[in-house]
Amino acid sequence: MEASLKRLDLPYVDVVFAHRPDRQTPMEEIVRAFNHLINTGKAFYWGTSEWSASEIAEAWRVADRLGLIGPAVEQPQYNLLVRERVEKEYRWLYEAHGLGLTVWSPLKQGILTGKYNGLEAPPPGTRLAEVHNPNYRNPFNEKESWKRQLAQVEALRPIAEELGATLAQLALAWALKNPNVSTLITGASRPEQVTENVRALEFVDKLTPEIMEKIEKAVGTKPEQEPTRF
Repeated sequence: MEASLKRLDLPYVDVVFAHRPDRQTPMEEIVRAFNHLINTGKAFYWGTSEWSASEIAEAWRVADRLGLIGPAVEQPQYNLLVRERVEKEYRWLYEAHGLGLTVWSPLKQGILTGKYNGLEAPPPGTRLAEVHNPNYRNPFNEKESWKRQLAQVEALRPIAEELGATLAQLALAWALKNPNVSTLITGASRPEQVTENVRALEFVDKLTPEIMEKIEKAVGTKPEQEPTRF
């Protein structure tokens, strides 16, 4: 942490994330360690990244037992095509612990921008074309799921046009519409993409219940909710 702060040229950070779960270390030690960073002025809060709901709940049980601070935020993947964890698994954590979300890949690696529609291979300079990790599964090679996702994106196009938004702006605004989402992590390879992404804020309030229903029908990705006991 001290080395990171030195590289950032900062005296502290607002939030430090446990990225990802360390299942070889006792939860009590993890909670104590992040509280040590808070107590020594290196961070105001701590959060998790890609933790399961049960792990986040365990961290809070330990924190409450010891009179310490539990994780205030989780960093999951969340977008129109990946929703299960945020909308289903974490559902009861928001009210119970005030959990906020800093979500990554809100454009699903650029798929939700529509730039891959109608193509047989990722064009040079795009995110999917630049991946060199041998363990990475290129979605272009997974024909059925890839075709399904591109069809879902295409179904969103008339909705975006109705709002006067780009597909990217529609996807980002949709993610921000979730009241549990605090922050989106976006990527950009050109300055104009940053400008386009920020303009998504203009469309959040335009996502009326009627528009949201159109989006649901277009993508068909809403997780089935299990009924609560009471």
